[in-house]
Order: sequence, then C-alpha cells, then structure tokens
Amino acid sequence: MDTIILVGFMGCGKTTVSAALSQKLGEKFLDTDEEIAREAEMSVSEIFAAEGEAKFRDRETALLCRYAEDCPCRIVSTGGGMPLREENRKLLQKIGRVFYLQAQPETICSRLEHDTGRPLLAGLSSRDEKLRKIRDMLTQREEAYRTAAAHILPVDGKRPEEIASEILQYISY
Repeated sequence: MDTIILVGFMGCGKTTVSAALSQKLGEKFLDTDEEIAREAEMSVSEIFAAEGEAKFRDRETALLCRYAEDCPCRIVSTGGGMPLREENRKLLQKIGRVFYLQAQPETICSRLEHDTGRPLLAGLSSRDEKLRKIRDMLTQREEAYRTAAAHILPVDGKRPEEIASEILQYISY
C-alpha cells in the first residue's frame, strides 16, 4: 500500500482525517508534530519558544530524512509548515502519496477559535486578527502545499470519514 501523507494548514483536519484513515485501514498513523515533540521532550509551542521556528523546521527536515529511508507508518499527518522547504516537499513525495487538505480561511479560523496551542497564532485575541493572519499565511503557503501534493482535496463541509474515503479512491491497497 502507498504511504498516505496529509499536508495543509493548521486546522484543516490532517490529524482527524488520519485517525479516520487509521480506523478504515486498521493501520496506525503518525503525526509528525507529535513525534518531534516526543523526541524533543517538549511541546511544539515550547520548541518554538526555546529554539525558534527555524530550528523547529530543521527538526522536521531531519525527521523526514529518517522517514525517507524507512517510514514507520503508512499514514502520516504533517505539521502545517512542513512543506514550506523545497527539500521537505521532495522528501514527502519520496516517502509516499501527498494529499493537500485544502480549507478556506473562515473554516480554519472557526476550528482554531479556542485553540491556544498554535505558536504562530499566539497573541492574537480577536477573531478578526486570527482570520487576517490565517489569510496571510495561507497566501504565503498555498504554492508550497500545491507543489508538494499529488492530489488537492477541498475539505470544507465534509466529514473526516468522507475525506478519508476520497483519499482511498487514489490509493492501491
């Protein structure tokens, strides 16, 4: 079976869809942010605070280099910034089939409205501030997500199980 890799902006549903795929396929899934936090013995927010975003991105690349040799799972949920580096996009494509879960800024903002664990949205108190930041970041990242992906799946208004079923139509298993 192809390794399924999910990319997209924070809050687009990568982890939730990975869980749905895991249930459908009877396979474990791996969340790269959780794996990096486990290895660092710090949360992602703590890594950002202690080391900065660039060092966190270095950790992502190192993780992908290991997975390119031997990926421990057939379903991988990436952090929202992982495809930003060209090297990472190439590694993701080497590891498996990449799916971009594309969500509108308003959907993302609604999903993240009460989430305080996102370091790149920290300090933004109003919904308007968050929505503006999300729009700006999505504009900056869209090309990286599209370039990394073999398939782009709009996810607004769909249940995780529906998205998982769509993904499985592309995968041989």
